[in-house]
Amino acid sequence: MTEAPEARVDSWLWAVRLFKSRSQATSACKAGHVRVNGDRAKPATAVKVGDRVVVRGGERERVVVVRRVLVKRVGAPVAAEALLDESPPPPPPLARGVVAQRARGTGRPTKRERRALERLRGY
Repeated sequence: MTEAPEARVDSWLWAVRLFKSRSQATSACKAGHVRVNGDRAKPATAVKVGDRVVVRGGERERVVVVRRVLVKRVGAPVAAEALLDESPPPPPPLARGVVAQRARGTGRPTKRERRALERLRGY
């Protein structure tokens, strides 16, 4: 199959479907959003079975443990078996906050309304 003793972290993240493309995984590594065993990971950092990978970004932090090392992208069921997800559960919808929406057809806020909104938000 496509297993190896170790693989690049960006390739593995793409293979197990944590990122839609390998270039996105590479960018996340370069930006410092990926950690392997607590250390910041460069795209070429090697991962092996048992490594703990933390991916920040998007809506929440993902914490996964490598169970199988994959080099090529595989089907979703196989990819799910290649990692053990230890991520904390996502926050409930009410904890995220409510976004105020203007009534339909009212147009852009006036300068006075915009300043009132900024005072309310604390800007």
